[in-house]
Amino acid sequence: HVQLVEYGGGVVHPGESLRLSCVASGSVFSLGWFRQTPGRQREWVAGIAPYSDPHYADFVRGRYTLSRDDVKNTVDLQITSLKPEDTAVYYCAAAPGRPWREDEYNIWGQGTQVTVSS
Repeated sequence: HVQLVEYGGGVVHPGESLRLSCVASGSVFSLGWFRQTPGRQREWVAGIAPYSDPHYADFVRGRYTLSRDDVKNTVDLQITSLKPEDTAVYYCAAAPGRPWREDEYNIWGQGTQVTVSS
C-alpha cells in the first residue's frame, strides 16, 4: 500500500518561510495537507488533484501555497510570513477522491512538527 513521508518541519521565527514536502511511495489521486494543534481537531489546510489547481481552507489567506509534481508523486506546502498560530503538527494525506473533501483522505503520513517561536 502507498506510504507518505513528510519532510521540512522545524523551528522557525515569526515572519520566516518554510517549505514542507511529502513523498508518496506510489500513485495516488488527491494529495493534501492537514494540521493539528494540541487540544484541537486536525483541520484540512489544502489539497490538489493531479494536473489541477490547488484548493485551500478559508483560513489560509494567501500565505500558503500548495504545489504538486505528478511525475515524482510529491506535494509541497510553502508557508510564508509564519505566525505563532501556525505552530502545529502538519500531516500529508492522500485521497481517492476530491481534494477539498477532508473526509475522503484515507492515507496519512506520520506528521512533521512546525514550531513558530521568537
